[in-house]
Amino acid sequence: MKVTGWEKAVSTCFGLGFLTRMPGTVASFAAVLAAFAIPINIFVLAATIVIGVIASGSYAAKGSAEDPPEVVIDEVAGMWIALYGHAPGYFIPALGLFRIFDIVKPFPIRNAEKLPGGIGIMADDIIAGIFANLLLRGVSWIFFSGGFQKISDLW
Repeated sequence: MKVTGWEKAVSTCFGLGFLTRMPGTVASFAAVLAAFAIPINIFVLAATIVIGVIASGSYAAKGSAEDPPEVVIDEVAGMWIALYGHAPGYFIPALGLFRIFDIVKPFPIRNAEKLPGGIGIMADDIIAGIFANLLLRGVSWIFFSGGFQKISDLW
């Protein structure tokens, strides 16, 4: 069955998911570019996640795959989570970390994608975004905010 309508538009980020064989990477990069224009706050994240779960779940249910590759709203949400609270100077490292976590899928990311419907489609990228954000915060703290000195002072 051919899927049309708002679910397709939202899930594929208005067709972005159909443009290349690397839709996740392209959507992640587009999310970084969009973050320069759209302030990423908790309300934008929550709305993207809720709408993404509903749209991607409906799109997948009407299509022929559990997690169609053209569905990229999950990458946008995950990437924005990775960027959340970071200055633009951290956007490229956040992109790299997010893509590594999204591709490698260490525990519990791989398990999260096994959840049903739109929740499973979105959950792995949400967790990958959280991992990337926290790792970037840790590295930033250690190297740029005196964390290394604070740790060495403990010894």
